[in-house]
Amino acid sequence: MIKIVLADDHQIVRHGLRSLLSAEPDMEVVGEAENGRMVVRLVQEQSPQVVIMDISMPDLNGIEATRQILSDSPGIKVIALSMHSDSLFVLNMFKAGASGYLLKDCALEELVKAVRTVMNRKVYLSPGISDIVIKDFVIGWSSAESSAYSVLTAREREVLQLMAEGRSTIQIAESLCVSVKTVEAHRKQMMNKLDIHSVAELTKYAIRQGLTSLEV
Repeated sequence: MIKIVLADDHQIVRHGLRSLLSAEPDMEVVGEAENGRMVVRLVQEQSPQVVIMDISMPDLNGIEATRQILSDSPGIKVIALSMHSDSLFVLNMFKAGASGYLLKDCALEELVKAVRTVMNRKVYLSPGISDIVIKDFVIGWSSAESSAYSVLTAREREVLQLMAEGRSTIQIAESLCVSVKTVEAHRKQMMNKLDIHSVAELTKYAIRQGLTSLEV
């Protein structure tokens, strides 16, 4: 039996995916999460073989959640299910260790195919973005070199996402189990690295880089 965890901040999406996957005789959905931090905990509790991961989620986005999950459990297969076809998201999801990438407008049956593909130790890429990925590999991914994922540390990206989502310094410190001074140090370091000197501009940057979205 293939044990699967679903991570998406929209309940209706999770419900649809659960119904589809549960109809397969050899697949079982063992848990659902509505944000990245929750899915990291859930994976530790349930030890699934596959995680279906949305990218744009509150608290901790899918790329960072994938990185944390695979750091602890490298054998797990993560399949990104996203509305983003931009090469920046695809590249950084695979850099985080994902085994597959699907667009949300794909046929649901494609997800079942993707699960079986990654369980056979192969990579699954949605046909809708194959051309984009191949083109950018030929070009050399030059536009991604100065992205938040190459400039900032993982912890700085976590702090930036929470800042962009309106959390106060104290709330961020509590969420990450660090001191207020540590959060302030991360913020100062980010501003220096990015040459951005206001929270408003940092928020815009976080959205452009896909660390968070206007929906969350």
